[in-house]
Amino acid sequence: MFPSFLSAAVGQLTESTSVALAQSIEQIAIATPLSSEPILTTYVRRGSGGTPLLLIHGFDSSVLEYRRLLPLLAEHNETWAVDLLGFGFTSRPKGIKFRTAEIKTHLYYFWKTLINQPVILVGASMGGAAAIDFTLTYPELVKKLVLIDSAGLVGSSPFIKLMFPPLDYFAAQFLRNPKVRQSIIRAAYKNKSLASIDAQLCAGLHLECPDWHQALIAFTKSGGYTAFRFKKLGEIQQPTLILWGDSDKILGTTDAKRFKRAIPNSKLIWIQDCGHVPHLEQPQIIAQHILEFRSDY
Repeated sequence: MFPSFLSAAVGQLTESTSVALAQSIEQIAIATPLSSEPILTTYVRRGSGGTPLLLIHGFDSSVLEYRRLLPLLAEHNETWAVDLLGFGFTSRPKGIKFRTAEIKTHLYYFWKTLINQPVILVGASMGGAAAIDFTLTYPELVKKLVLIDSAGLVGSSPFIKLMFPPLDYFAAQFLRNPKVRQSIIRAAYKNKSLASIDAQLCAGLHLECPDWHQALIAFTKSGGYTAFRFKKLGEIQQPTLILWGDSDKILGTTDAKRFKRAIPNSKLIWIQDCGHVPHLEQPQIIAQHILEFRSDY
């Protein structure tokens, strides 16, 4: 059985890992200072033992992004994934500003409510920028950091230029268009056969959540995650693993080396024959690197 807060389209999933992860998504009301009402937050928790792994998804994505990686990690370690404020299946309460500061606050109270011990923080794409931001603000909560084809060294989204009425609405609807989303998904993979119907469903189920487009517009208008300065990245003292697809067509490959230079205690590993989402293209290899990194140092 699937959770009731997922749209009926979840029944069309065919990949076993997609079905299993969707069935395991939970929801909890998280009290935060952002609102007088708790925020219904969706997450997945599997496995036991070790320093908890906390997985952070990318832009306009959800916990389903980790459908292939999370089960592999959870075989050996306590593993969590959470939908950030304004994204995925987490609720989008009226009156909350969907900016990076609010996302970080919500993530902190999720951590405090359910985990409440230092974690190994794993962020992919925009989730990498969110993980960096969280690490810099709460260094005592992050034991190690893993960045997978991470954002954080480029400026704001070009969609910002379109974020005024009525173009903001049309920009959001443009991203909702199935053909547009299919094109984006295909661009993220080197192996185009992986951009399947199942992958498209996983990438789009959350679009049926109430106020999806309003939150997306608000986040983009805020500027999202802008570029971190090299000096700021130099403040990260945690051991950091940088995993990067050697054929990333979304962010390119230059930033992998720049992150390596900027973060003092970091290690860069190239993932061969992968695009922007190596955790979906080569989940076994990514899991192996993360689990080995967990035990290092």
